[in-house]
Amino acid sequence: MRFLYIFATIVFTVYGQMILKWRIRKTGFSLPDTGFSDKLTALLRLVFDPLILSGLLSAFIASLFWMAAMSKFEITRAYPFMSISTVIIFILGVRVLGETFTTGKVLGLILIILGTIVTVKF
Repeated sequence: MRFLYIFATIVFTVYGQMILKWRIRKTGFSLPDTGFSDKLTALLRLVFDPLILSGLLSAFIASLFWMAAMSKFEITRAYPFMSISTVIIFILGVRVLGETFTTGKVLGLILIILGTIVTVKF
């Protein structure tokens, strides 16, 4: 049951990141090069997009599950599992968002996975 907290943290984190990137791309959002108030206005307009709000809410829910996980695990045991979200984000980014797939990124992911295994096992 306690691994469910880590799994839920990963799921809500991945959803939040993917939905934010997808909506930002879909709306064509870009921070203006003008003053601070223009940047703030543009960001606030984006924040009130319902799907962006769902991504932000997802990040909050992920935080709640992470707090639950912290009550059940040492952080040095739980945190390496968060690197799984990096792998999932990469795969979804390439498959769903059409982002670039490079050998360097794949090698980096392999190193992350190996590092996670070493950290958790030893």
